[in-house]
Parts: sequence; structure tokens; C-alpha cells
Amino acid sequence: MHSPTSAQSARTKPRLRAARASFSLRATAWASRSLIAATLLQGAAAWAQTADAAAADAPLMLRRTPLLRDKIPEAERPRLPSFVTGDHTVGQTDYRTTVEGNAEMRRADMVIRADQLDYTQPDDLAKALGNVYINRAGDVFTGPQLELQVDAMQGFFNRASYRFLGTKAYGDSSRIDFIDDQHMVIHDVTYTTCQRRPGPSWMPDWMITARSIAVDQGSGQGIAQDAVLSFKGVSTPAIPSMPFPLTEARQSGLLPPVIGLNSTSGVETILPYYWNIAPNRDATLYPSLLSKRGIDLAGEFRYLENGYRGQIRGDYMPEDKLRDNNDRWGIAATHSGSLETGIPAIGNLGVGVNINRASDDNYWKDFPRTSPSLTQRLLPTDLNLTWGKGDFYVNARSLKWQVLQDVSSPIVPPYDRLPQLVARYSKLDSNGFDYSLEGDYTQFESNPALTNQPNARREYLLGQISRPFLAPGWFVTPKVQLHSRHYEFDYALASTNQTQASVTVPTFSLDSGLVYERDTSFLGRSLIQTLEPRAFYVRTPFRDQNNLPNYDTARSDFNFASIYTENAFVGNDRISDNNLLTLGVTSRLIDAATGAEAAKFGIAQRLRFKDQNVILPGETPTTDRLSDIMVGGSVNWTEKWAFDSTVQYNPKTDRSIRSSVGGRYNPSNYRLISAAYRLQRGTSELIDVGWQWPINDLWGDFGEDLGRGRGQGPGRFYSVGRVNYSMYDSKLVDAVAGVEYEGDCWVARVVFERLQSSTTTATKRVLFQIEFFGFSRVGSSPLEVLRRNIPRYQFLNEQVATPSRFSNYD
Repeated sequence: MHSPTSAQSARTKPRLRAARASFSLRATAWASRSLIAATLLQGAAAWAQTADAAAADAPLMLRRTPLLRDKIPEAERPRLPSFVTGDHTVGQTDYRTTVEGNAEMRRADMVIRADQLDYTQPDDLAKALGNVYINRAGDVFTGPQLELQVDAMQGFFNRASYRFLGTKAYGDSSRIDFIDDQHMVIHDVTYTTCQRRPGPSWMPDWMITARSIAVDQGSGQGIAQDAVLSFKGVSTPAIPSMPFPLTEARQSGLLPPVIGLNSTSGVETILPYYWNIAPNRDATLYPSLLSKRGIDLAGEFRYLENGYRGQIRGDYMPEDKLRDNNDRWGIAATHSGSLETGIPAIGNLGVGVNINRASDDNYWKDFPRTSPSLTQRLLPTDLNLTWGKGDFYVNARSLKWQVLQDVSSPIVPPYDRLPQLVARYSKLDSNGFDYSLEGDYTQFESNPALTNQPNARREYLLGQISRPFLAPGWFVTPKVQLHSRHYEFDYALASTNQTQASVTVPTFSLDSGLVYERDTSFLGRSLIQTLEPRAFYVRTPFRDQNNLPNYDTARSDFNFASIYTENAFVGNDRISDNNLLTLGVTSRLIDAATGAEAAKFGIAQRLRFKDQNVILPGETPTTDRLSDIMVGGSVNWTEKWAFDSTVQYNPKTDRSIRSSVGGRYNPSNYRLISAAYRLQRGTSELIDVGWQWPINDLWGDFGEDLGRGRGQGPGRFYSVGRVNYSMYDSKLVDAVAGVEYEGDCWVARVVFERLQSSTTTATKRVLFQIEFFGFSRVGSSPLEVLRRNIPRYQFLNEQVATPSRFSNYD
């Protein structure tokens, strides 16, 4: 240990060797849940919570990473030097050093300052008096008197104040007992994250007052004994034990209770429990009481391992009062990963599982808070085995649908695939040629009484070869395809009295284009402008397929992607007969300095030389020689503005068939407005508006841009929401609207949600939450609703950077 000083002679500055005791700094790094204490039932009963409601959404990890401290290996600590400075230093070599006046001791990530410091090396004991200050990896403690075994981190600190780096929490105490490098007990303590403001009468908006707080920095948890939570002058009764977080760490325990109001279920009370099984496994239980319906038991399990991952969620409600006391249940599970075969020539198989099942047809609208897959009416159970090696790929699949029917809007069930086998070989740039061969066998099953056609087994084979010719400024790609398929039906077709059918269809296409570029400028901005004309010709002879059943095919959406494809259908039950030429041109404006696309405009149209006679059931042949015109454009001139639009225009009727116009204005953090208009003539006409904007702007209070995740300063209101309105039906479809208020150290949110559950009914909810910064969230969280519905929604309090001890370095 070196003891440098400039005030004394070398005779009064003996060298001290570093004590051999060691300690280790441990740090945890997991996305987390805050802990909470909340009073229920008009303040009569208190709940002690141990984790925040975001824990079930926190990512699973395979290994730990540093969070609050930069870990120093335990084996290195005995060799770390100590440095002592001060105005006057005296001591005995290898035994004792006393420093008076501006005394300071440094070791590893700890600094001790005091008016007087006495250090005894054999027992590694530091005694400090007067204006004592400790900075330990960014956590700061101050007080009048300290006794501490430095490496063991054992001792006490009288009348100490503290400030934790991770949560920015601070407070006062009568005494702090340091148990070891991970544990301490703070006596007669206050705790808050509200930052002190000038003024003798200032009081924090919220504060914990407790007989003691036991701190475990290894788990990132504090436990307050006989604690009282005060908010805006209103205090809870004394809570015997109140756990709360000290870091952003997932922790097992009760989550904040969720109390909400639902128009279908009545008052909902949920008391979740989170189990942090391991860094890569966790589970959450969601026992709920619904006043109009009964008890609902739900749970979710997640896992992440080397080579595979997945999650399982299940819900069970015995004797639902709204549904004739029937038992209700739903399950959703996903799994993806690899399976070792033990055969070197084969290697590993890819495995994919997606299971979704519900007890009855009304489940999707009665349980809107369950897994998103269970809020749909088509629930798939999909099992996949895949294998790939080099240019080969094989897939074995089993797909079965559960259709949740609604009498007001029935669905024709899609076909189950029991099973489907696919094999593909593809080769790119083989002497300039690209070619592939794909085979598929599928057994289609459904209810013939609903589909009005027989179940069947279908095999198809698709071979194709192309030769791209590429050069700067142009490309030409000729391609030849051969599509062949064969059917075996369960019973004879009514139209042809056949139990088998086969079709083989060849296709030739030629894709070509030019790319011109020139330097230009607009509004003082250097740009590269492109002009990209494109011509695409396709020729497919007519093969009669109109009497064959349709199992998996639909007409392609008319857009800039499909207009340059060979087949007018998606699926393998129809191959359209074509003799047509597609002409189009695209122009882009590219920033010369960054390469970013500032604007893009395009137009395309098909010229048909012959009628298209292959159709789907219920359609008529296409006889128009000129197709609708597709026009589109997008502008991203600055980060603040974005605009895009596509229009399908019919020149015969001189009107648009389908239109989509959207824009976004995002001038700064927490200021966002997005709007879209979508028209499908004769079918739907929708207006979609979303926003997040400070209400204080209305009276000229524009706040501060503190950066993402930090809000715009205390005392500000924000309006948030998204509204989807059908002009075709003249009614509101879905809506989310609310207000957020940011205090000095807390945020309050009130959000109204309306979801259309059928053509005649809708589910409504009111969500209210208070978030205490660095402590807890209380109430029914609307955060996931806002994030899911509002594009680019930003949390008012979100840790976007990992705290480091160097952010509070001495």
C-alpha cells in the first residue's frame, strides 16, 4: 500500500502492505420487475409485493452480464493496491496508518473520505470520523462515524445518509450495518427516488418510512420492516414486511395486484405470482376473480436453452356464470429449436410446435386478455420437422385448425394438412443458371358439408430454371417453369364424376429492366435520382382447372410485388393462363451523403393480349386488355416526416378501386401523430389515427427533450391513443385513448380501451396505474396496450442505458 503525501517528510510516510483479505463484487443483469407495496380495500389491508408486473415480459437470458458494477475477479482482489492520502499521515509499517485532514483511502471500486482516518492493516479495519464519505461502485454513503473492515465490507456507519446508483433512491438513517459485500441493514430509514428541490418546505411526493431495510445487493432486493408508504400526504397503514427492488433484476414473488373494470366480466382482480426459476426459465401464475363470472386460473411458463426455446400459457375457469356454468379453458404453446438425430449424415432436425386450443366458440371474445393467438377465431395447431443440408431442404408438417364460429359471422373452415411433406433442391449461379425442384404431398381434411367439396390427397411438382444476365445499368432474366399436380378425391366430383385428376402447366417469363442515375439537388440537398423502367412478360397456356376443388389457393393481392409475378394466384390449385406484359417505372431520390432513400415513386400496368380463363369458384374470366393502374409513392425527407400512398386506379370507371394513404409526424421524443386512410371500394373504408403528444403544448409549455425513456420534465400531461373508425359502417371499430401525467418521481396513467368482439358487440375496459420511479407500479397496467396500438409509443420512464459505476465515479 502506498501512502503518498506532499505535506510530510519521507520519514513520516511509511509504506504499508495491502491486507490479504478479499471480497468479491457480484452483479446481476436481467430485465426486471419492480417491487411494490400497495394498500387495498380502502386502506384496511396491505399487500407486500416482491416484483414488478413487467417481469413476465422481461427477456430470458442464457448467461449473466454486468449491470451496476464492473465485476473485479475475486482472485485479483488480494493483489489490488490501496492508496491513502491526507494533510498529515503517521503510522507503523505493516500495522497502522492514521491520516488527519482531507483523509482519503482508495481500493478497487471504493473511496473513503473523512476528516480523520485510522487504518489497521492486520484486521483490515478502517475507522473514520467527521464528514465521512463512501463511494462504493457508484453507491454513496455519508455520515459522521464509520468503522469498516474494508475488503470484507463488515462494520457500521452511524447517522448515515445513502444514495443508490441503480435506482437513484436515497434517504437517511440512524445507522447502517454492513454485513458483507452483498448485504446491509439500514435502521430508522427513509427511502424515495424523488429528487430534492430548493425550498425549506419541500417534501418528496412519495416516501417509504421504515424501522429497518435489509438490503441484498446480490439479488437486488430490499425488505422494509414496519414500513409506511406515503404519497401526496396520504399514508398506508404500517406494513410488516415490504420487499422492493434495488436493481433492474427479475425476482420471485407476488406481483402488483391488478384491479380493472371490464364491460363483459365486471370487476377484475388479478393477483399474479412470478417465479424466477433461472436466468433462462421463469413462470407466472395469474389467479383472477371476475365479479360477473367467477374464478379464472391462468399461468405461463417460458424457457430458453441452447438449441431451443418456447413458452406455454394455459387458462382454466370452472363454472363460468356467463356461460351456463360451463368450464372454460384455453391453451397456447410454442416451441422452436433443433433435435439431435445422432446420425452424422443427417445431423440435426429443426422442430417447430405451435399449439392453440380453446374450450368453445365464444372463448376468443370472452377472454381478450389471454394469449394473442387465442383472441382469434382460427386457432392452428401446427407441428413441423425440418431438415436442411447444402442445397437440400425437407419439411414434414401436420396442421389442424380449430374454428371458433359466430352465428352472426360464420367462417368456412380452412383445410387441415394431415400430413404435408415438402422436399426442395435449389442451386444458385451454377454456370450462370439458377434452378430448383420442389415436390409436395398433402392430405387435405375438413368437413365436406361445410366446404361443399371432397377431401383429397394432392401431389405437385414444380421445376424451374432461369438465367439472369446482369450488368451495370440493366438486367434480363428469362425463366421457364413446369408445374404438375395430381389429385385423389375421397369421392367423385359432382361436375366431372372423377375420383382422380391431373394437370401439367408450363410457364415462360422474361423479366428486364434498366437503371439510370444522375446527380441532382433539391431544397439544398445533394441527391442521386434514379429512373428504373421495367418490363415483365409471362406466357402460360390455358389448362382447364376450373372444375377442380380449391384447397389452399386465393387470388393474389394487386400490388407492386404481385404485379411482377407469373401466377395471378397464391397456392397450388390454380395456375393462371397468361399472355401479358407488365410495364412499370420507378424513380428514387437517394441522399448522396448517407445513401438513405428520401423518396420513391412508381407506376405500373398490365397489358393483356388474351383473356384469362382460369378462375376460382364464383369468379368470371378476366377479359380487360388493360389492367388497373398501380400508383404509389413514399417520402421520408426528414426523420420528422414520413408519407406513403398506393392507389389502384381503374381507367374505365375513372375512380380508385383501392387506396391507402398514410403519414407520420414525429418532430421529437414524445411527440407523434400518425394517420392512415384505407379504401376498398364497396367493402370497407377506414380511418386510423394514433398519437402521443404533450397536452402542455396547448398553453405554450413545451418542456425539455431529456431523451428517450426520460420524459420531458415533471408536471406535464400527455395525451395518448389510437382510433380506428369505419366510414363504410359509420361506426367506431376499435379505440384506445388516455392521459398520462408525469410527476417529479412518478407517473399516473388512465386509459380507456374498446375492442370490437363481434359485428354487434364490443368489450370495454378502464385501465389505471401509478408508477413510482425506481420502486413499483400499482394498478392495471395499460403499457402493453399502448405499445401494441400506438406506433413508436415511448415510455415516460424507461431505462435505455445500463447504469455503470463510472457514471458516478470519484
